[in-house]
Amino acid sequence: MSQSAPSTRPFVIIPTYNEAQNIKSVTQRIFAAVPNINVLVIDDSSPDGTADVVRELMNENPNLELRVRQGKQGLGSAYRFGFREAITMGATALIEMDADLSHEPEALPSLLSAADSGADLVIGSRYVQGGRSPGLSPSRLALSRGGNIYANLALGIGVRDATSGFRVYRPELIEKINLDTVSADGYGFQIEMVFRSRLLGATIREVAIIFHQRTLGISKMSNEIVKEAMTLCTVWGFQRRMRQLKGLRGDFVPFHKDSSSIKDAIISSIRAS
Repeated sequence: MSQSAPSTRPFVIIPTYNEAQNIKSVTQRIFAAVPNINVLVIDDSSPDGTADVVRELMNENPNLELRVRQGKQGLGSAYRFGFREAITMGATALIEMDADLSHEPEALPSLLSAADSGADLVIGSRYVQGGRSPGLSPSRLALSRGGNIYANLALGIGVRDATSGFRVYRPELIEKINLDTVSADGYGFQIEMVFRSRLLGATIREVAIIFHQRTLGISKMSNEIVKEAMTLCTVWGFQRRMRQLKGLRGDFVPFHKDSSSIKDAIISSIRAS
């Protein structure tokens, strides 16, 4: 456990791409919810001027930071970059949060409280008692619930909302995971981080949140993101089962490589086991 409570110097990492319409509201509500918090925006050169809006806001709040990267590099890449940056700045908690206000900043104190109580990873969950997703279309809800059920069956992670992008990590857990070995993106990144945390014996807690549909801007969700996540769950689940059959109980790094098919990835996984 860290010598300092997670809530001592927490950092919210917010990846952005074309979020100029939302970034002011989300940062203002974050600082209102947790006044001592730090916000680190990782912008992938948004053509809509998101970075310029953040620079203006930085004049009003010294706890707001900006890093601009060249080109659209993906969600998982943004979080890996942001985690490293925040750790070098002395973060006692690393918080994932979307820029589109689908996650209520007012829930941050509850998530940080759970981390202060001993959890290594706190997940803001739609699928525990008290959690909701108002306004989510039946097809999106079915896709999300189905994906989480499949991830649990394949990986045995025991988490109801493994795809949630609203969560708190202790820096010590991130350092144990070794971000250099994490390469998934989107939903796949979120599931991989939960899986890796479980393999390391981390204490994981889910806290109920309300997930809202985006009202401004365009959703980044795509069929390719979902396809990647389900492919990786299949590969990792197969790898996990193969290791169990071989009597290998130690920690392992989930295999991941770009592959055009589940079959190819599983064959590569067998070779890597």
